[in-house]
Amino acid sequence: MRPLVFDNRFVAELPGDPESANTRRQVLGAAWSRVAPTPVAAPRLLAWSKEVASLLDLDESDVRDPLFAEVFAGNRLIAGMDPIASNYGGHQFGVWAGQLGDGRAISLGEVVNRRGERWELQLKGAGPTPYSRHADGRAVLRSSVREFLCSEAMHHLGIPTTRALSLIATGEPVVRDMFYDGRPAPEPGAIVCRVAPSFIRLGHFELPAARGDRALLERLVDFTIDRDFPHLVAAHPADPVERRAAWFMEVCERTAVTIAHWMRVGFVHGVMNTDNLSVLGLTIDYGPYGWLDDFDPDFTPNTTDAQGRRYRYANQPAVGQWNLSRFGAALAPLFPDTAPLEAGLERYADVYTGTHRALTASKLGWRAWHDGDELLARELFELLHRGEIDHTLFFRALAEVDPGSPSLAPFADAFYRDAARERVAGELLAWLVRWGARVARDGEPAVLRRARMNAVNPRYVLRNYLAQQAIDAAEAGDPGPLAELLDVMRRPYDDQPGREPYAARRPEWARHRPGCAMLSCSS
Repeated sequence: MRPLVFDNRFVAELPGDPESANTRRQVLGAAWSRVAPTPVAAPRLLAWSKEVASLLDLDESDVRDPLFAEVFAGNRLIAGMDPIASNYGGHQFGVWAGQLGDGRAISLGEVVNRRGERWELQLKGAGPTPYSRHADGRAVLRSSVREFLCSEAMHHLGIPTTRALSLIATGEPVVRDMFYDGRPAPEPGAIVCRVAPSFIRLGHFELPAARGDRALLERLVDFTIDRDFPHLVAAHPADPVERRAAWFMEVCERTAVTIAHWMRVGFVHGVMNTDNLSVLGLTIDYGPYGWLDDFDPDFTPNTTDAQGRRYRYANQPAVGQWNLSRFGAALAPLFPDTAPLEAGLERYADVYTGTHRALTASKLGWRAWHDGDELLARELFELLHRGEIDHTLFFRALAEVDPGSPSLAPFADAFYRDAARERVAGELLAWLVRWGARVARDGEPAVLRRARMNAVNPRYVLRNYLAQQAIDAAEAGDPGPLAELLDVMRRPYDDQPGREPYAARRPEWARHRPGCAMLSCSS
């Protein structure tokens, strides 16, 4: 495996934990703690992303080198690696949780590739850290497969996200209580290598603010801007307050755009705690996520959230703004007044609304969003809900409807229940007539309209049952279906002859099966 070039600025420029022992504790005055990955018994490469390998200047021969599995399972370090776990806090389900930190994620270092791009390498499931609390720092195969696949699937959907380089089986069991029902059991273990320009989260800033550690807060803010937002340093070279205000606004903008894209494709994050939101606006921490099958605005894939449904699909935009308000409160000591922070939160709302409307217009085949479109769009989503209509299949099929003579035929496979179809059929056909008239007003050639719709309405999304089938096969020793599913998700907007089963609605057997509907945080 060829050498990688490391430039570990997070460690070099921010204060570290003076304690070297890997014991669970409160870490004060430090942004990180040094910790080595815990070796595993029998690392074996199960899957890898050729696109992410290329970002690191690696090719297939590097990945097939036995050293690769050793390094990205945490058994070996190569020159330049300086492994750490970072220190942060967060609000979990709306409640301040105090210190959290990287409990099972260990960053190996920051690689700078031949193009000058910076990529942090992070192993998830590589053993305990000072932030592991009472856990073992490991991860099971089922959650690791889901994180690996969804990281790459989201990228190919055009949604900002952390990436995944590799998935490695450890050859060791991990004991987990999957349903929190008092019946823990051993499961196969695995490690994902996650890759991103930065893994800094909103919670990184909340923790020093909560502790009254203004010095660390200020250093962390200025470091993040300098390393990850250098254009803001160039734009505001003299005034640090202006620079920080511009940074907060950009974080708000990026977050708004990402969540608008989640809504576009029917993705539900499941655990939108402040420690799970990236300052780069990346989708981060793929735990109990899910995708809308039959359209339900109240759907959450997280069993922990089953009662309050705080992180349900329809509430994601509001939660994004709430999380940013907590982020802004953490930053308030660095500003003479709160006006820049209030402006950032207002900007979030404006950017989200504008982006969501533009994306919805494209999904519906309109050239732009016009006054009056809100009612027509809202009526559709109500019909999708009452009709138990598949979100992905409906919008993909809509491009095939003749606006001048609409029918329900293109949606034959999108209904989950015949009774629900009969309940809304007349209303849906009447809606399609009004939709057709709205399309006609644009006066656009059908071929251009369909192309725009198909560019935002995917044919394939990583439905939970598809991921579970890949998990079942991998647990049985066959990683082939995992590789096939990854390849399907590389081209989610293209028709792929022979792969039609990957575009089918959720089968009835998967409606309530574990791993195919709601999931727990246990991994």
